[in-house]
Amino acid sequence: MQPQPQSSLPLNGHARFQPVKTPAPSVRELTLRAVIMGILCGVLFGAANAYLGLRIGMTVSTSIPAAVLTAAMFRSRAQRASLLEANLAQTIGSASTALATGAIFTLPALYLWGDPPSFMQVVLISLCGGVLGISAMIPLRELLMVRESHTLPFPEGRACADVLRATTGEAANGRPIFIGMAVGAALTLLWSLLRVAPGVVSYELPWLPKAVLAIEMAPAIVGVGYVLGPRQAGVVMGASLLSALVVTPLIAVVGAALSSPLLPELSLRVAEMDSAMIWNRYVRYVGAGAVAAAGIVTVLRMLPTMVGSLTSVVRGMNEGPGNLRKDIAPKWFGTAIAIVVLTIALVPHVLGTEVSFSVRALSAACVGVFGVAFVAVAARIVGLVGVSSQPTSGITLVTLLGIGSLFAALGWVSGPERSALLCAGAIVATAASKAGDISQDLKTGQLVGATPWKQQLGQYIGALTACWAVALTLGFLGSAYGFGSTTLPAPQAMLMGTLIDGVLHGTLPWPLLSLGAGISVAAMLAGLSGLAFAIGVYLPLSGVAPLYLGGLLRGYVDRRRAAKLNEIEGTEEGSDGVLFASGLVAGEGLAGIVVAISATALGHQIGAGTWLSGSAGNLASLAALALVSVLLVRAAQPKRL
Repeated sequence: MQPQPQSSLPLNGHARFQPVKTPAPSVRELTLRAVIMGILCGVLFGAANAYLGLRIGMTVSTSIPAAVLTAAMFRSRAQRASLLEANLAQTIGSASTALATGAIFTLPALYLWGDPPSFMQVVLISLCGGVLGISAMIPLRELLMVRESHTLPFPEGRACADVLRATTGEAANGRPIFIGMAVGAALTLLWSLLRVAPGVVSYELPWLPKAVLAIEMAPAIVGVGYVLGPRQAGVVMGASLLSALVVTPLIAVVGAALSSPLLPELSLRVAEMDSAMIWNRYVRYVGAGAVAAAGIVTVLRMLPTMVGSLTSVVRGMNEGPGNLRKDIAPKWFGTAIAIVVLTIALVPHVLGTEVSFSVRALSAACVGVFGVAFVAVAARIVGLVGVSSQPTSGITLVTLLGIGSLFAALGWVSGPERSALLCAGAIVATAASKAGDISQDLKTGQLVGATPWKQQLGQYIGALTACWAVALTLGFLGSAYGFGSTTLPAPQAMLMGTLIDGVLHGTLPWPLLSLGAGISVAAMLAGLSGLAFAIGVYLPLSGVAPLYLGGLLRGYVDRRRAAKLNEIEGTEEGSDGVLFASGLVAGEGLAGIVVAISATALGHQIGAGTWLSGSAGNLASLAALALVSVLLVRAAQPKRL
């Protein structure tokens, strides 16, 4: 069978076609060693990401690190792994990140409330969320990977495909990837582990209250921005500037005249807060409202196509083995969703043994509705901006808001019911995060010619094994350090706990949520991507700025190429520029895992001071970003690197 052309969108905005391989029956793919290597990577990355997220409030995508490590391990064996075998191993290994994200963003709040979950409860919550996310994503594969391939770049999925080609020897020139990996890993280790200089450079505008311009020294985010291109990165950047230079100063000006705290904050007045505190206490709610509005509109817009896609899958149930080469049969993933919902309703250990059946039944129904809906939203968001920028905490906030409002209306505001609400939100958070992970993996598989149902089976295997590692890590860290401490502040979980208390006791800041929804709707009416804009409102400027830097570099490279050739020509997917950007993502991802392992093993305090501070430290961080930019531009020019 000849390869079929696949439409994709280069970052100059013009459609082109890219061949997608069809797997040959003789190529090794679903092998025992691939499964074992994937499970080992999943356990390792799950534990490391759990610590990293509890320490700094974010995790790193492990698809590319898992791909690199898998290929390296297989290469040392007598028989080198095939491209598809390495891809399956990274698919299983990357499953741990989503489970860790869902758990650490929510469950530590139970410890803060004095109601710590049992080991088996954490295992069941993680497993239910993982299975729900995988199962609800499967019928959307054709829609998102094929029909909308011209609008959804899936940057990290493409980067992972490049890494796999290079590490398994199928790329014509893998050198830029390894140079990018070395640069990304070295800078990340210097800044995050050795702490040579501040990770964020900021400047407070003197004429605008609490307005701060900031940029993070993050090579991976620069690489992702390069893959995205100037337009998509510009939309996200514009929204983030709106939050930093308009919303934050506006709250500061209004709050300065108040003599008492402004809800949802209960102790500090706005005048006593700096810009970071205002962002955490208020702007995040604005971003959550923006994500909620954009997500609802996206689901409504996608609904007819989603129904059509699901109908076509159901019609193919009896097509025999040919259909199995595409996706797992609907009867299996449909049964898996039903089992998750029934488990939540019937097994007391999921939401808590003190919770009544009526609370469990309503929670199960809400998890089914919110989980399936946000799986579609999360997969599409990841298609736009990648896993690293997926607003999992925003999706969790919206879920807790919706379910919590029902609980409050029914008078379910006691301690066990509050804990059950948080656990239900954790399942949805895990499902949404899992959907983003599997969608990137399926995109990678599509580009390298993998068999979808084998990847989907690998994801189930990864969820079944990684949930134990996440539960062990969470229990160990909770007992060893305590959540909410200086070592493990668990910022996301603290926010979720505050939101739940606000919903159940009627102290939720509806004006802030409504403001975010209005901003998002206005952006969509102006013709902008609602989800991309909402993500920018939600994410801090320091993390969005390197994304925009990468987009600007891609625009510069494309303009130079166009001027030289006197025509518009986007860089091809296997070009040196994209390969180098992929290496940056892989290098920082691998180094991030090393930092997390070092922090767990040695008790290293991430962010406990730097060698260089003040102007010298800021200049060093900016110089590192400049170095990344120069190398990336040079890599895009053949024979220059």
